[in-house]
Amino acid sequence: MVTFLAGGTGTPKLLDGADAVFDPTETTVVANTGDDVELGGHLVCPDVDTVLFHGGGVLDTDTWWGIADDTTATHEELSRLAEAAGLDAGPRYLDDEAQTAGRDIARWRRFSGVAEFMEIGDRDRAVHLTRTSLLDEGHPLTVVTRRLADAFDLEVDLLPMSDDPVATIVHTDEGAMHFQEYWVHRRAAPDVRDVEFRGAASATPTPAVREALSEPVVVGPSNPVTSIGPMLAMDALADALDATPVVAVSPFVDEEVFSGPAAELMAGVGREPSTAGVAAAYPFVDAFVLDAADDTELDRPVVRTDTRIDGPDDAERVARAAAEALGEVA
Repeated sequence: MVTFLAGGTGTPKLLDGADAVFDPTETTVVANTGDDVELGGHLVCPDVDTVLFHGGGVLDTDTWWGIADDTTATHEELSRLAEAAGLDAGPRYLDDEAQTAGRDIARWRRFSGVAEFMEIGDRDRAVHLTRTSLLDEGHPLTVVTRRLADAFDLEVDLLPMSDDPVATIVHTDEGAMHFQEYWVHRRAAPDVRDVEFRGAASATPTPAVREALSEPVVVGPSNPVTSIGPMLAMDALADALDATPVVAVSPFVDEEVFSGPAAELMAGVGREPSTAGVAAAYPFVDAFVLDAADDTELDRPVVRTDTRIDGPDDAERVARAAAEALGEVA
């Protein structure tokens, strides 16, 4: 049995070949929900859905987002309507009262659907509509995610990190904004001053997540701040990681990050943007998988390999290194 912590594209890319190393029927994936958004009334769970679509064989692996070959007729019509009506096409964050009214799972991350600043495909939208409708029927997010996993024939057990809402808010030199506005709309242009995980103090991991974290854990090469950070912000989850064997794959080679805004975000929260900075952010990790070209010396066991993942063969190689590292500390 093994549990992966997943966010962004790093861990899903690792999962692309992990089934050759870890039995998928004995694998659990706990996905970050801190960057979820409610867009036009539909709850979008990007990190959950990347694993969902990948496991279902429909993920667009050119972008590692959405469903391959999906159409975008509704998204395009939303943009046309906004332009024709003279409406602002930027992210339209709903006011404070609307953020916490009604559906608890969507609080602090509600955007109007006008102009739709995130591109949502038509088949992709059907998933969000089904998810939101099941939530409105009273089902918790964990149950809803497992229903969707059944629909996509997933072999792994896919779990959201919590049934409670946690919103990743990036504080920048241009003000506070939801992570999706910072990353998707602004392309990480504003300077990061801090990152807040709103709601984490009152959020808890579900019993299913607690059970999964009693098994050995692999933290994939995801963004330490906005992919793994929302999970660690829940004290009970951080405590669970302290009590189980954990291996992490660094998303850096020395000070060079493979992809995404991890370096800017780590610097913004006062951490060194490097493998050494990741190790400092992960005191619960018992061993690391580092790139063979990474000269960082750590105070914990290290397994080195080529950690760049450009396909299933690369993913299998890194997964084998993670299994080797777990063998040293389990």
